[in-house]
Amino acid sequence: MKRLPITSILLGITLAFLLHYFPSPASSLAQDAQPTRGQVPLQGEFDSIVLDFHETPEVLSQLPDVLTALSTNFNLNPTLNSEFSEADNIYVVPGDRALLKDLQTSTLVSKTEFIEPNYIYSKDGFSVNDPDYDKQWNLRQIEAESAWEKRVNGQGVTVAIIDTGISQGPDLAKTEFVAGYDFVNDRTDASDDNGHGTHVAGTIAQSTNNGYGVAGIAHGAKLMPLKVLNRGGSGTISDIAEAIRFAADHGADVINMSLGGGGESALMREAIDYAYGKGVVIVAAAGNESRNSASYPALYPNVIGVSAIGPNGEKAVYSNYGEGVDIAAPGGVTGERELDGILQETINPRTSGEFQFKHFQGTSMASPHVAGVAALIKSQHPNMSPEQVWEVLQASAQSVEGDRQNHFGVGYLNAKQAVQGTSPIRFDFSGLNWKDMAFKLSISALLSWLLIPRGSNFNPWNFTFLLGIVLGSIGLFFFRAIYIANVPHWPLRLVGSAIPELGGAIWNNATLNPIFASVLIPFGLMTLLVSHRSLKWVSLGIAIGMTAFMVVATFGAPSILWIGTGRVAQIYLLANAVICGILTALFFRVALDNQQANP
Repeated sequence: MKRLPITSILLGITLAFLLHYFPSPASSLAQDAQPTRGQVPLQGEFDSIVLDFHETPEVLSQLPDVLTALSTNFNLNPTLNSEFSEADNIYVVPGDRALLKDLQTSTLVSKTEFIEPNYIYSKDGFSVNDPDYDKQWNLRQIEAESAWEKRVNGQGVTVAIIDTGISQGPDLAKTEFVAGYDFVNDRTDASDDNGHGTHVAGTIAQSTNNGYGVAGIAHGAKLMPLKVLNRGGSGTISDIAEAIRFAADHGADVINMSLGGGGESALMREAIDYAYGKGVVIVAAAGNESRNSASYPALYPNVIGVSAIGPNGEKAVYSNYGEGVDIAAPGGVTGERELDGILQETINPRTSGEFQFKHFQGTSMASPHVAGVAALIKSQHPNMSPEQVWEVLQASAQSVEGDRQNHFGVGYLNAKQAVQGTSPIRFDFSGLNWKDMAFKLSISALLSWLLIPRGSNFNPWNFTFLLGIVLGSIGLFFFRAIYIANVPHWPLRLVGSAIPELGGAIWNNATLNPIFASVLIPFGLMTLLVSHRSLKWVSLGIAIGMTAFMVVATFGAPSILWIGTGRVAQIYLLANAVICGILTALFFRVALDNQQANP
C-alpha cells in the first residue's frame, strides 16, 4: 500500500480549511415590522408631536372643532409649526411617547395624513462635552460613542440597581429616577451610604453631555434604586430576592446586581425566574475571588454573568472565570495605575456623603457595562425577551481566540455591534483555533501512516474513514461558528465539537471530561462496529482522530474534570493516547481480515 495519499489528503484538508477561513460578515438586526397606519417606530428623541391633517373639504370644515377637542380631551394647545404650515394643516403639540400612543389610537387617525414624533435632529456625529470623558477608556473600549451616534441612549428603559442604594449627585441630576425602596431599613428613601451603588449607577446612566463630570452608557434610561446592602456593603438573600421581585413588579426592564457570595438559594432562584418570566434582563457580577467559577447570583440560569477585563483586554487578575461567565466587560485594574480603573461619580461615606469622582475596580464595575448595553438594546426593541437580548449581546460580542478556561464567555462586550444588531444567522470564525486544528489533522495523517497495516488494500480515500478522523480530532467545527438569533448556541457548539470536547461543549468551557477524552469511547465503538461493512471505518477513523486530539492536548495546558491541570492531566492524556493508538492498530488488522473473509 502507498502511504502518501492518506497523508496528502489530510494535509490537503488542513490547507483547505485554512484557505477557506473568512471573517464574519457585517450584519444587522432584522428590521422591525412595518408600522400600522398612523404609527411610526420610535428611534430617536423628541418632545413634541406633529399632526398633518387631511386637506379635504370635510376635514377642513371640522378642523376648528377637532383642535378644540384636542385642547379639551388632551389638555393640549395645538399650534401651527410656522406661518408656512397653514396651507398644509401641519400642527405641533408638546408630548411624549405616552401621548403619541394615545393620539395614534384615537379617532384623529382618520382625519390626519400622519401623527408622528417631531424628532430632534442635530449635526452628524455625537460630541461628548463631559470634561472627564477622556478618562473613560472603558466606554471607548466597548465603542459606546458609536451607539450614541445612532441616537440610541436607553430612552424609555428602566434599569433597577440592586446594590447599596443610589445618591443623586450633580452628575446624576439630569438622570431620571423612578421610585425604589430601601430593603435594609424598610423605607422608600433608597439613598446610598456606601458609594458602591452610586458608582455602579453612573456607569449605566450618568448624566451625559451636561458639561460636567463623566458619561454613562444608557444615559437616557431611568434608574430604580433598590438598596439591599448596608453601609458596610453586605446584605441578605431575603432582601435581594424581594428587591428582584419589586423590580419586576414595578416596571424594570433590566436588573443589575453588582454583588455576590454565599451559596445557592431556592428563594433567590425563584425570584430570578419570576423576573425573567416577566421579561426582565438580569445581569450580575461574576465575582472577585479569581477562582474557576462565577459566584451567585451570576451562576444562576437566566442571569448574565460578567467577568472583568482591563484596558488591554486582559482578564482582570481578580476576576472569576469558568462556569457562569457569559461575557466580559471593562472592570478596571487599579493596582499599578489608578487611571486604569472605572471612573464615575460616587459618594464619600466618611464625609457625610460628599460627592466625588473615583476610579473603582471589580466585576461590580464590569456588570453595569452589560446592563447599560442591554438597556440600549431594549430601547431599540422594547418587545425583545431577555433571551433575545442575550442573543444580541452574544452575537455582537468580540470573540476571544483560545479562551480555554472561559475567562471571557462569548467575548468582549461591544455596544456598537449590539446596537447595529445582527442578522438572524451570523457566522463568526474568529473564535476557532486554526493552528490547533491543523496540528490535530497533521497528527491524524501521521498516525494513519503508522497504524494502517502495510501491504493492505485499504482505500485511504474512504469517506467514512475520513469522516471519523474529523469527528474524533476537530469535529464539524463550522457549526461552532454559526449563531442563530433566538436559538441557544450550545446545540451548535455540541455538534461542532470533537468527541473529546463534548464534556465541556454544553457549558462552553475547555475542561475535558475524563470519559470523553479517553480510550473508552473509541474502544467501545471499535468493539461494536469492527464487523460492520462500512461503520467499522468510521470507528477506526474516530479512534485515530481522538488519538491525535489527545496527543496535541497533552502538549498544551489541559484541564480535566476531577483530575485538574498540570503534569497529572498530561500523563493521563498521553497514556490514553498510547493505548488508543495500539488498540487502533490491532482493530485495523481485525477489520481488514474480516473484509477479506467477507468481501
